[in-house]
Amino acid sequence: MEREVLKQVIRDQQEYRPPKNFYDRDLTNTVQGFIDDPSILIISGIRRSGKSTIQRLLQRELAKSDFYLNFDDERLVRFKVDHFQMLLEVLIETFGEQSTYYFDEIQNIEGWERFIRRLYEQDKKIYITGSNAKLLSKELGTHLTGRYIQFEVFPLSFKEIVRHNNPDLLCKKAHSTSDVGQILHLFSDYLVNGGVPEFVKFKKPEYLRDLFEGILYRDIIARYNINHEKPLREVVYSLASNIGKEFSYTKLSRAVGINSPNTISNYCSYLEQCYLFFFINRYSYSLKKQLQYNKKCYMIDPALIRTTGFRVSEDRGRLLENIVFLHLRQKTKEIYFHKEQKECDFIIREGNQIREAIQVTTHLSNEEVKKREINGLVEALRTYDLSEGLILTENEQDTIVHEGLKIKVLPIWKWLLSKT
Repeated sequence: MEREVLKQVIRDQQEYRPPKNFYDRDLTNTVQGFIDDPSILIISGIRRSGKSTIQRLLQRELAKSDFYLNFDDERLVRFKVDHFQMLLEVLIETFGEQSTYYFDEIQNIEGWERFIRRLYEQDKKIYITGSNAKLLSKELGTHLTGRYIQFEVFPLSFKEIVRHNNPDLLCKKAHSTSDVGQILHLFSDYLVNGGVPEFVKFKKPEYLRDLFEGILYRDIIARYNINHEKPLREVVYSLASNIGKEFSYTKLSRAVGINSPNTISNYCSYLEQCYLFFFINRYSYSLKKQLQYNKKCYMIDPALIRTTGFRVSEDRGRLLENIVFLHLRQKTKEIYFHKEQKECDFIIREGNQIREAIQVTTHLSNEEVKKREINGLVEALRTYDLSEGLILTENEQDTIVHEGLKIKVLPIWKWLLSKT
């Protein structure tokens, strides 16, 4: 790593300008609340979800914030752990002594956590963004236990999109017919175009394809030295085409022509670490049984599902279920599905107890659908000793009392806007 090249990269990266008309993110205010906390602040999430924008906006608001470097730059491909001392010298030489450091994708450099610990022990304030959850948490957990706070950035939520387009809609206790029409229009758009900020703005399919290829090659194939990309692509294609459906590693390995279920398990782990897919277990009080049961998968963004999967866009119910999952996942990691004689889409655990059961469907106007959804929810409520459940539909609202149990029926859009 040449010193002059490093200087040039640093100078170039200082010329950042926030995107025009950028989205107000909920997480920005949350992170700002920890500015005076001595902990290292980690912001992780899928590529191009807005991590760097949040970080640079924080940087702009603080007085001493010149120490910034994005390691996801091809000119830093030869940067090694031995070069951190040079980096520190160049930063001080260029800007003078500072107390705050901002690093993007620093997990690309093996051994980075020791350098961060050195800065931390010198009472420096450190902000880090990264697109691989495991690489960040593994190294931090080994060398910086108890010294960091981690936040996750997802693509734009429906609430953030509504606030950006018409913030008055979020201030009203009751919505007029016109208001509801505007919200439904935005929701239909969200169901198709998702929440990846740049794609929402420009609607160019090439953007999503480039994002997907970047994740596949840079975050998985290159990082884990995968020699044959076709089987991995087949796994992605199969998962994206079967959102919300049960699968097992064994059956998926047969479907894509891979002999080893362990390889499938590894691929799924890689896909989850880079925030492209999420996997939930069928709930059991026995952890061993949970691991043996089938899983379900969900994807990070509705538009990426449409781009990657086969005909899944025709199944509106599965897309709605994916949107509900994404909202739940941003609030908790303790999400499961229930299955005994009947099925329930989501059950939420807090501590050692199941606190909530949720069904998702497009509508309840069909008696057969209504019976199936209610029966599945009721079985879950009785199994986990809950007195109230929730059914989320596209645009229905009601309260049902069934066998002494209270069931609320809400439109998904209203639930998304009302949840904090």
